[in-house]
Amino acid sequence: MRRRLTTLLAVPVIAALAAAAPASASARYHEYVALGDSWTADVFVTFPPTTEFTPLDCAQSTSDYPHEVAGALGVETFRDASCGGATTTDFTQPQKLPLGGTNPPQFDRLTPSTDLVTVGIGGNDIGLAAAVTKCLTVLPVSTCKAKFTAGGVDQLENAVAAAEPKVANALQQIRERSPQARVLLVNYLAGLPASGKGCWPVIPIADGDVAYLQAKFLQMNAMLARVAAGNGAELVDTYTPTVGHDACQAPTVRYAEGLIPISASNPLLLAFPFHPNGAGAAAQSEIVLEAVQGD
Repeated sequence: MRRRLTTLLAVPVIAALAAAAPASASARYHEYVALGDSWTADVFVTFPPTTEFTPLDCAQSTSDYPHEVAGALGVETFRDASCGGATTTDFTQPQKLPLGGTNPPQFDRLTPSTDLVTVGIGGNDIGLAAAVTKCLTVLPVSTCKAKFTAGGVDQLENAVAAAEPKVANALQQIRERSPQARVLLVNYLAGLPASGKGCWPVIPIADGDVAYLQAKFLQMNAMLARVAAGNGAELVDTYTPTVGHDACQAPTVRYAEGLIPISASNPLLLAFPFHPNGAGAAAQSEIVLEAVQGD
């Protein structure tokens, strides 16, 4: 597969495809539903967040990859249920949000006529975002890994294992609700350096802890690959083609942000710490669209 993932190319390519796509019965897919967490919603990449499909405090972007893919495909019906902070529990139960909003169960957007579903979930079930914040340090001294592996028990490794049946069950329930749908499980793009070497203070986490968190990140993506293969879904790998665009890279290169969003794609600091930025959202869009169209 060709990956045209530069900031200069990705956004115009998606926009051009969206403009040219016919919103008619000739489109291959007619009803597309997107499910997921903040890395699907691409939170705060555009501001203010859209309230078309979810409450304001889901922080869903109008240029998240579901919106871009839907536009490029020219689908007749599109619903984006993705919401910041979502776990698999929020697929079947209302998600209470920090500003008082409530996102209805994400599965409520699925119907028997849904023919395309993308899913991006698992990180919050594991608690990786919380782990990153717990690893922040004012000095480049590694302490976080020791806390998470105290007593010879790796808490995050156990959390990955515990999340696996939850994600598997979610895919099975999607199939029950939308039996004709093509289901794509989207993994997480490269947020940390593949080398495991950090960039304190851009990401104020010590090198030893960056290496530990990166190992858990890879375990999470490996789990998602297993779940997709075992439950009739297709894995969309956004990680591999985005290696080298992690939050430690130069502002013109990175697809994810560190503690302070300062990349070239975020001149107004749009984006959220430790999440995809505008260039990352464009890369996700292109990769997912290529997967949908390239079968």
